[in-house]
Amino acid sequence: MEKIIKKRFEEHLAVAEAVLESDAIKQIGAIAEAVKKSLKSGNKALFCGNGGSAADSQHLAAEFVGRFQKERKGLPAIALTVDTSILTSVGNDYSFNDVFSRQVEALGKKGDVLIAISTSGNSGNVVEAVKLAGKKGIYCAGLTAEGGGKLLELCDECIAVPVKNTARAQEIHILIGHILCELVDDG
Repeated sequence: MEKIIKKRFEEHLAVAEAVLESDAIKQIGAIAEAVKKSLKSGNKALFCGNGGSAADSQHLAAEFVGRFQKERKGLPAIALTVDTSILTSVGNDYSFNDVFSRQVEALGKKGDVLIAISTSGNSGNVVEAVKLAGKKGIYCAGLTAEGGGKLLELCDECIAVPVKNTARAQEIHILIGHILCELVDDG
């Protein structure tokens, strides 16, 4: 048991080191600036993803609306993953690939930011949301794993965590999300 625990921490640290050696620091800074600019202009942050990435979307939206590490006014952020009536009606009446893009169509406007989380970078509903967001003038940031998938080409910034293991990539995604929250909080 201890061997597995130690190995997972070692893997995590190795991925974190690889991220530090990549362009991710500059990319995180660029995404943070885009989010700050959007929020200061009266716009909002939208988040989407599936499974664990849906949970990360909800987590990060909550950090914006509630608070992260310091007291401040609530910041406008929406996780497109939370409204089961929208998800099920759009999934049923249209397609599961449309569950996020339909919300981008209804709620998103030029000047907003979309944080799209997909370890493969190829999740159909996330890709469709990013495509529509781009057409609407919404800044798109992607968080993926190694390779980046389709999101690498579609997003304004896409951080492709250099690992194929989904769990290790998701751990780094939430770290990046927390860093974004801190940078936004610091104005």
